[in-house]
Parts: sequence; structure tokens; C-alpha cells
Amino acid sequence: MNNPNVQTIKQRFGLIGNSDLFNRALEKAVRVAPTDISVLVSGESGVGKESIPKIIHHLSHRKHNSYIAVNCGAIPEGTIDSELFGHEKGSFTGALAARKGYFEEADGGTIFLDEVVELPQATQVRLLRVLETGEFIKVGSSKIQKTNVRIVAATNENMLKAVEKGKFREDLYYRLNTVEIGIPPLRDRFEDVYLLFRKFAVDFSEKYHTTPINLSEEAKSLLLKYRWPGNIRQLRNLVEQMSVLEVSKEISADVLSKYLPQIGESNLPATLSRNFRGAENASDFTAEREMLYSFLFELRKEVEDLKAVTLELMNGANARDMVNSHPQLLKRVFNDETSKSTYPATVEFQSAEVSIPQEEDEAAYEEVEERLSLEEHERELIRKSLEKNSGKRKAAANELGISERTLYRKIKQYDL
Repeated sequence: MNNPNVQTIKQRFGLIGNSDLFNRALEKAVRVAPTDISVLVSGESGVGKESIPKIIHHLSHRKHNSYIAVNCGAIPEGTIDSELFGHEKGSFTGALAARKGYFEEADGGTIFLDEVVELPQATQVRLLRVLETGEFIKVGSSKIQKTNVRIVAATNENMLKAVEKGKFREDLYYRLNTVEIGIPPLRDRFEDVYLLFRKFAVDFSEKYHTTPINLSEEAKSLLLKYRWPGNIRQLRNLVEQMSVLEVSKEISADVLSKYLPQIGESNLPATLSRNFRGAENASDFTAEREMLYSFLFELRKEVEDLKAVTLELMNGANARDMVNSHPQLLKRVFNDETSKSTYPATVEFQSAEVSIPQEEDEAAYEEVEERLSLEEHERELIRKSLEKNSGKRKAAANELGISERTLYRKIKQYDL
């Protein structure tokens, strides 16, 4: 039998679901709320992790003080310390006045750190000090300040793997993870899928002043069989789209299937497709995607290096000196055994031109052209995702499978 406190919480915060895993997570939140211990909320993107810290705050003795939610992945690395801990006037370019940080503003209240694994290493050290002593120092100051803040953090990554890779401090992980509350993915809440669908259908019918959409039996069966990789966020977006776009409010299985993207090997780039066969979960796929982006960055660097070498040759540099100065680069470009002791005898500087055998010339330029096309493809993927999500970076980052900080860098890089 369900805990009556949990049912009250669902009504108060508009939560839908009766699965045992979901109820257990809410019960845990209710029990830890009156204490001041740190909580780590874990779960895939789109499962609704942001509800848990709100519940914890409003059921605690801090409920009359500030509640501040911070998306750690959305703040540029260069400004995150200032955002969290504040800064003094003149501490950096643009610091025209002193500013309070979130830890000072939320004194006596609760701070929710979403995507906490995205925090830079230096910021992790500062956060650990706050957790251990309640002390922090503003950027550009030497004065120690005290704060009494409860921290609830959230992540959609495997924190232990992040610790193993050196991305996240082990001591900070154990300080944050005093109590862990795991939110189950929608595919593990079979009995809740249709309840959520009906709730969203009614909500959007009221919002857009139309009749609520309804599913045929075949469509309902399809809805329940789907694995929902985007979880509740994906289901909500799907219901909103159908509520707006479909003239007939009776949704058949054929109509529903058009709104359910099938994620499989045929939808993936070739390099990801080979690795995807052995992936056991969504985090593995995300890691592969990050590897692809890293590969693209390396390609860009090599192209820039190649341009620099070519310009030096055209400006009169000695070919032998250039080969000895850039052996690894030329080895990658010409695909031979170039080293500091051996170099292609056919590379000669003649009348400000580089003479390369025709076959090698074509192969080199084809490789450069392929690298540039990959970069253009990445730019186009990001541009389309931003357009599709109306410029909302968090939604676009979730769709692309990268962090908001990575997306922010790419937007600046490609001037989008």
C-alpha cells in the first residue's frame, strides 16, 4: 500500500505515476527532507530529476529561505566560480562591481546543482570546501566567508565511471552522495506511461483550446512497447506535437509511429554504428558520440597545421627543413614513413610551389576535403538541432547527446 505522504506529494507537485520504483524514490525524498544531509539524484536525461530537490526543499526547515537551481553544464568554465561564489570589483575584466554568488544568496536555503559532473576540477575543490566547512572565498578576494546551504546535486552520468576517468573528484563524490535517490527511466515504469500520456493530453488540450487526443488500442499497445530513450521529456513533447498537428484527435498506430523515432544502426554514422552493436546502455552511446566530436576536433587541428606548413613553404621555407620540423604531420598527410631522418625526396620547393606526385597530391587533398566535410556536417547538425528546438540550448544539447558547455563552445566556434 502506498505511503499517504507520497500521494500528497504527488498531488502537490503535479507528479504522475504509481510504479514501485518511482514511489520508492519519492519516499526516500520525503524521509531525507527534514535532515541537512547532501543528496545525489541520479537518472537518465528527461526522467524528471528536478522534482526531487524541490520536494526536499519544501519539506525541510529551509522552505522559507531561498531555493536556487543551477545548471552546471550551461555556465562557461571561465565564469562558473564567479556565478557560484561571487566576485569582487575589478577581479577580472568586466567585473565592474562586486557581486554575490549563489552560495551567498542562498544562505539558509537550498542549492540544486544539476549536471554536477560538468563542474571544472578547480570548482570541485571549492565546492568540497563548502561541503566540509561551509566556507568559501569570492573570486578576487582573500576574505573567508561562511554560508549555511544544503546541496542537492543531480547527474545523468555514471559518477563512479567519471571518478575512474579522473573527471570527478572521489572525495567530492562521497560528500555529495550521502544519500542517493535514483529516478527510474520511463521504460522501467510500464504502468505509468499511459497515465502520463493522458495527463499531458489533457494539459495541452487546455493550453491550445482543443479536444484531448486519444489513442486506439493498437496505438496504445505501440505506446507501451516503445522504449522512450528521451524518457518523460520525449513523451511530453510527442503529446504536444500531436495535440497541435493532428486534425483528428483519434490517434491510430500508424499516426503514432510517425512521431516515434527509431534509434538504430541505420540512423548512426558508420564509426558509431560499429561500436553501437556492443553498447549496453545509453551512457555507452553518449561516450561514443563524444569520441566522434573529439575526433572531429583533432581533424580540425590537423587541417589548420597543414595550412600553416603550406603557407611557410609558399613563403620560401626550405622543404627539407619543413619536413624535419613537422615529421608527424607530414606522415599523416602523405601516409608514408616520414620521420626526422627520412623525408619524401619528391617534396621540393620550386618557384613558391610544392611539387607532389599526382597520386599523393590527390589523396592528400581528398583527405583534407573529407575532414572539412565532417566539420561542415557537425556544424549543420548543431544548426538544425538549434532550429528544431527554437534556440533552446539545453534541449539541443540533450538531442545531440552532449553537455551544454560543449554545445556552447561549438556555437562560438561555428559562429551560430
